[in-house]
Amino acid sequence: MRIGTHLIAAGDVRQIETDAAATAARGLDSVWTSQQPGGWDPLAVLTGIGDGPGELGTAVVPTYPRHPVALATQALTVQAMTGGRLTLGIGPSHAVAITAQFGIPYRSPARHTREYLEVLRPLLRGEYVQYSGDFFTVDTQLEVNAPEPPVLISALRPRMLEVARDLADGTIAIWIRPETVSGYLVPRLREGQRVAVMVKVAITTDPAAARETVARDFAMVGDLPAYRALLDRGGLSGPADTLIAGSETTVARELERFADAGVTDLIVNPFGTPRDRARVLVLLAEIRT
Repeated sequence: MRIGTHLIAAGDVRQIETDAAATAARGLDSVWTSQQPGGWDPLAVLTGIGDGPGELGTAVVPTYPRHPVALATQALTVQAMTGGRLTLGIGPSHAVAITAQFGIPYRSPARHTREYLEVLRPLLRGEYVQYSGDFFTVDTQLEVNAPEPPVLISALRPRMLEVARDLADGTIAIWIRPETVSGYLVPRLREGQRVAVMVKVAITTDPAAARETVARDFAMVGDLPAYRALLDRGGLSGPADTLIAGSETTVARELERFADAGVTDLIVNPFGTPRDRARVLVLLAEIRT
């Protein structure tokens, strides 16, 4: 199981570079970032991580606001500028973001994602694309000289997992426990596909307080249909139930359960004070070795 960290593309961009360098210094495999409301562009952020680890990923870039030709152009540019280290994670996001923030109808997300990949993947391979669908009409070819990046999608529901199985290199999930990975995600993918999971981790003597903080700060998660359905599949009441919290021994044991469940890429979001987050990085380095 490869282990990396998740960086929030918001606030001080220099801090993102510092955190990426710390991840690399610990010998971890990857850093990932995502599109945050009002935050930095995640793909642009990755081009500034010169001393980061071997893989730079997005988890994820929303599809609806970016035409697949525009995203393919940007992704190949980043791939060229970072020496072929990009893994492109994309997803349809949620209606509350796409419609409320961008004014874009959130219609048929699984079908939209399928069409998106049917345009995006051949463009990333340098192929000429002539395409006419319900969402996209394309007649173009890109001339950016860069290797095709792997593409993962945030597939949580059965139809989205079919899209991941058919057209992507794997899936990215969050707010999930190992039992749901092994019993739900893995059986719906092809053998050999990547299963990336993002987890919040806190090394703390008061895990109950950490869970209360997650429950408060991420209460909205339980109201988003795709996340609610995933939590319900795992018998979880809310996002706080997915937090891994406790001593180094407890956290290490819980993280190993994700490897046993079939996770290929663990994306850790350290939680707590700066000192607590640093302790998580130390533990991840020990697990990695």
